[in-house]
Amino acid sequence: MAKWVGYATGRRKTSVARVFMAQGKGEILVNKKKYDIRFPRMDHQQIILGPLKVTNSERRFDFYINVKGGGITGQADAIRLGIARALVSYNEKFKEILKKYDLLTRDPRMVERKKPGQRGARARFQFSKR
Repeated sequence: MAKWVGYATGRRKTSVARVFMAQGKGEILVNKKKYDIRFPRMDHQQIILGPLKVTNSERRFDFYINVKGGGITGQADAIRLGIARALVSYNEKFKEILKKYDLLTRDPRMVERKKPGQRGARARFQFSKR
């Protein structure tokens, strides 16, 4: 078992990613699968690798990630935030670089709840005057 050098949680919408970081060769496992198999789309892979590219840490750390909830894009964004926070927990100097690229900002947007007596969050049932 690897010795953890950093841990962080990333969230986006209803997705939650628990990120464990260890010294290594750059392996990223998401739910026990390689990240490029779990996220086949290139844009999701680039989202995940964003914090590693800007800090030049691509081949220095291994990441073991558990992610659940939400859709694939929300999960990719949650992983990105988790990796960025784990890097900062390892080295405070990364904070300035990651902040510059807006990689430490938690996106608070969530689906608004459905209200009682309505069809949706904002939509009303059709009104008939007669």
